[in-house]
Amino acid sequence: MTLLNVRVDPSDSGFDPRRLERIETHFDAYVKDRRLSGWLATVSRGGELVWSAKSGHQDRERGVEVRDDTIWRIYSMTKPLTSVAVMMLYEEGLFDLNDDVGQWIDALKEPRVYVSGPPTSPVSVPATEPVRVHHLLSHMSGLTYDFQNLHPVDAIYRNLGYDFGYPPGADLARAVHDWCSAPLLFQPGSHWNYSVATDVLGRLIEIWSGQPLDVFFRERLTGPLAMHDTEWWCAPEKQDRLAMLYVPLNGDSVPYEKWAQGALHPPQVLSGGSGLLSTAYDYNRFMTMLLRGGELDGVRFLSSRTIDLMTQNHLPGDADLEKFATDSFSEVDYAGVGFGLGFSVKLDQAKNKSLGSEGTFAWGGAASTAFWVDPVEDLTVSFFTQLLPSWTYPIRRELQQLVYQALVD
Repeated sequence: MTLLNVRVDPSDSGFDPRRLERIETHFDAYVKDRRLSGWLATVSRGGELVWSAKSGHQDRERGVEVRDDTIWRIYSMTKPLTSVAVMMLYEEGLFDLNDDVGQWIDALKEPRVYVSGPPTSPVSVPATEPVRVHHLLSHMSGLTYDFQNLHPVDAIYRNLGYDFGYPPGADLARAVHDWCSAPLLFQPGSHWNYSVATDVLGRLIEIWSGQPLDVFFRERLTGPLAMHDTEWWCAPEKQDRLAMLYVPLNGDSVPYEKWAQGALHPPQVLSGGSGLLSTAYDYNRFMTMLLRGGELDGVRFLSSRTIDLMTQNHLPGDADLEKFATDSFSEVDYAGVGFGLGFSVKLDQAKNKSLGSEGTFAWGGAASTAFWVDPVEDLTVSFFTQLLPSWTYPIRRELQQLVYQALVD
């Protein structure tokens, strides 16, 4: 258990302390009117924690206040960790980004693409090119999510038993087989669609490394990063630190006990796309490693050149998501934002109509958590709460404007 510890005067790092207080004032209002039960935010510059604040309760109904070491469900903020793990194996020469995933996933040896028809009898055609590793990292594979409810292929996933969960007896290998056996939404590389692609990458990590995904993370990534509270479930001795999960109801937020209980037990499927729990301290370690080009405290996880590759826009023609994405759900605005290998990437500040540098890379989680890394300003920011779904309130854009208005150097 490690607590947040601000050691740097914000004024010495280019921030106006009084302006930073606006962040706390703003999100305290969310707590006072019960839109959020509680929250915690961090701002770091140059890899040093400059400011942190918290408010409200990790479990309002039980009267437990948010703590520095509160454990949060980070959902899709798992994806950047999995993407980094993939690229660690890439640096060992175990695969090429252009490799056909069908080399390792039998169901993708001859992928097919949906053309028409109902979910029970879809018409499909052969894919014109393989699903490649980089397609999975950039969400251009043609895979989807069951919860999108936008396309017949989403319904095929649900019919297979993947409806906000997994069918009885399924493990990661079976889930990947089932998803990849269904038709793709589109020809690989032709569009962007948020999907289970990162879960497929989790299975590839297991195949390439010869280790279960949780063991690989613990031995190669979260362990060496000293992210000791970043796990796939919350052990009994830590459960007093686990935040409750909430959903909105008539302007209020109410506990979602059914889903909240899932974090108390080892998962049925090790989800590289959404499975981890973490703390603000732990995730700050991960962000700092990224900001410092793949190294932290003398331990190198990735080359700075690999980080540079991951945080470039990989959408064809340098397009943004507004032009290239399907109408799928996402954890980021589309206008002026591209996508790299595991992260969104801000391309055009004016088009996005927001503060923050071009080149900033980021992602968020389903329970309204978020982070970003701004290499231009040498800045990392994180926000933690537990409200499903993440699009309930414009928390991320509000946080962005509040953080950058406090920068005055």
